[in-house]
Parts: sequence; C-alpha cells; structure tokens
Amino acid sequence: MTKINGKSIYIRSFTIDDAKPLVSLQLTNRDFFEKFAMQRDKAFYTLEGQMEKIQGYEKNKEHDQQYMFGIFKIKTDELIGTINLSQVLRGSLQSAYIGYFLDQSQNGKGYMTEAVKLILIYAFDQLRLHRIEAGVMPHNIGSIRVLEKAGFHKEGLAVKNVKINGKWEDHQVLAIINPND
Repeated sequence: MTKINGKSIYIRSFTIDDAKPLVSLQLTNRDFFEKFAMQRDKAFYTLEGQMEKIQGYEKNKEHDQQYMFGIFKIKTDELIGTINLSQVLRGSLQSAYIGYFLDQSQNGKGYMTEAVKLILIYAFDQLRLHRIEAGVMPHNIGSIRVLEKAGFHKEGLAVKNVKINGKWEDHQVLAIINPND
C-alpha cells in the first residue's frame, strides 16, 4: 500500500476496507460531484460497486495505467476526497492526467492543494513521469487556483473536450513538467 504524508492530510492507495467510506463520500457529495464528473451508473453508488472499483484500481496500478488515492485527514483518518493519476503513457511521452474530488464541506481549507503537491512528488520521484496534465472547466476557478498553487501553468482551452452530465464541456488545459527533467 502506498501512503504519502503531508502536514494536515495524507494520501494512500485504497483497500477494500475503504469501500464503505467511499460510498458515503460519493453519496453525500453526489449533486456536487456530478457537476464536474462524467456520467456514473447506479452501481457506482453502491458498496459492491465501490468494491469493484477498488479492485480495478489495484489492477490498473499493477499495469501502470492509473494510480488512485484517497485523501485522508491526519488527525481523524477521515476520507475527504480522491485524487488520481490516469491514462499513464510511457515511451517517449512519460505523462499522465490528474483528477480529483474533495468533499464539498472541506473546500477552501488547502487540503486539495496539499494533496496535489503530494501526488506530484509520487508522480515525479517514484513513477518518473515527465509531464502531468489537467483539464478543468473554465468556470471552476477554485480548481484552477489549486493547480496553479501546485505549480501548474495554463496551456490553452480544449473546446467541447469532456462530456459532463450529457453535455460536451470546454476544459482549461493546465500542465506541470517534472522539475528534475
């Protein structure tokens, strides 16, 4: 199990024991998360569905395709969000996309900026990735600020790039390059 400690939060890979807190996080924040997420089926919001997801995360990690982590408060071990590196590309690219969700009640407290910085350490030092890219809906100013605080820079606008709630949405593209490269 991979675990990376920060000052107020830590990120760690999920275990099957995290399925119940994951369902709770998703159900509590369903309306909020769905504003920014691709369409999810009914099974996503069940214990069995989350158990299957966790098993899939482990397989994706083994195949160097995706790395999914929970974001936990250090003081309480409470699960407050998720963060991942997906679509890992090797060869001449050495890149991945970052994605994340944070419990709406925890927004504005610096947790996500800290989590992004922690996953970047993992991406650059452990996985030896060269570039991490993010796509954020332009009206999601808070998420853009999180990425910029972590060192990402704006690169342009991907027009009608991702289908969110049945509608193709533009995404601000941001990226960061491994400072060791």
